[in-house]
Amino acid sequence: MYDDIAAISTPPGEGGIAIIRLSGSGVIEKASKIFKPRRSEIDIRQKEGYSMTLGWIINAEGEAIDEVLLALMRAPRSYTGEDVVEIHCHGGILPARRCLETVMRQGVRIAEPGEFTRRAFLNGRLDASQAEAVIEIIRAKSDKSMQLALKQLGGRNSEYIHTLEDRLLELNAMVEGSLDFPEEVGELEYDRAEAIIRELIDIIEQLIRAGKRADVYREGITIVICGKPNVGKSSLLNTLVRKDRAIVTSIPGTTRDVIEEQIIIKGIPVWLMDTAGIHVTSDVVEKIGVEKSQEVIREADLVLFLLDAEEGITDDDLEIYRSIENQNLIILVNKEDLEEKNITSREINQHFPGLKVIKVSAKEEQGIEELEDSIEEMVLGGELQSDDLEIMINLRHREALLRAYQHLQDALQELDQVTLDCLGVDVWGALEALGEITGKNLREEVIDRMFQDFCIGK
Repeated sequence: MYDDIAAISTPPGEGGIAIIRLSGSGVIEKASKIFKPRRSEIDIRQKEGYSMTLGWIINAEGEAIDEVLLALMRAPRSYTGEDVVEIHCHGGILPARRCLETVMRQGVRIAEPGEFTRRAFLNGRLDASQAEAVIEIIRAKSDKSMQLALKQLGGRNSEYIHTLEDRLLELNAMVEGSLDFPEEVGELEYDRAEAIIRELIDIIEQLIRAGKRADVYREGITIVICGKPNVGKSSLLNTLVRKDRAIVTSIPGTTRDVIEEQIIIKGIPVWLMDTAGIHVTSDVVEKIGVEKSQEVIREADLVLFLLDAEEGITDDDLEIYRSIENQNLIILVNKEDLEEKNITSREINQHFPGLKVIKVSAKEEQGIEELEDSIEEMVLGGELQSDDLEIMINLRHREALLRAYQHLQDALQELDQVTLDCLGVDVWGALEALGEITGKNLREEVIDRMFQDFCIGK
């Protein structure tokens, strides 16, 4: 049996309400000692779960601290699987703190980071993968990452793992049956065993690929806009962020520092950077800006290299290109709205063979949709339509999948070359690795690490 715990579960600061959450076998009894219902005949100890009661939190002298709503959820149908009480007081640091202090005087201790979710895991309300999805939801930066995290919380990841485990158990039964009861079962059906192993390897490869795609939605990418001065970099930034974030003038060199904005493109969190025009300059401030631009370009996940359709491809453009040609690049031919254009398709193919080239007008917003589609396709590795598998996996999941994958590769290579007991070791090793994802085979220190990044109150 665990201690009774409590914590403020809402962010600090002023707001409509603040919530103090309590969990444990004795929290309803303890809450009844500090809660005075507005209707005197109500006893919260007798109330059913999923109910709310209006009243006051009172101190030892019976004086009201705050008017609150008290929500009650009974075990096992609560977030933690234990009795849970939530005190909804007025928002603000002082009301929440006073209510929490009153709760603590009843012998309830402050919860550790992530302890409510940890109890949900330990009490079987969530498996390990679902518990980790909670922090993914809290940290989601886009609708897409939120959607994937919600699927994980709903058990999507666990369903895939259980499918793998079922097939592995079938394979394990075949191996052990042939090993322990050779006369009744007969020899191992090697063709069938090989087919199962190859199927499992293929599914794990799909999961790892899908997980890498999901990393983009979770972590985001850095995109840098670069080019020579006055080519339209700041105009493109303003168009993509849908506001006048950067100063735009006809004077070359207006942008002297790196300007950064966070936006969402096709569900992908993007840190978009507008850089100073790259050129040789004697101006000290401009020179620092150019050097900083070159630094962020080297560290970018994707570079948008702008050309001026009216001016044509110049020696300066080609010099810049030579310095960035090893980056992930999209070539943008800007000012497509102008009548006079001095860049031909032949020149583009000659100077930038094999690269994605898009004609845009930052001013008139032409080509922006094509650009966003290309960014999505490029950062997802061109695998957007390769399968319909969508799954968010963290580093711990990936390491477990890779261990299972290696065990299966070893089993495939040694299938008809080693004894059945040796083959069974690899099959069981793969099962144990997969069990770590859902929490069947987790050590205490791994569980501690899972919840150390959670906030107190979650």
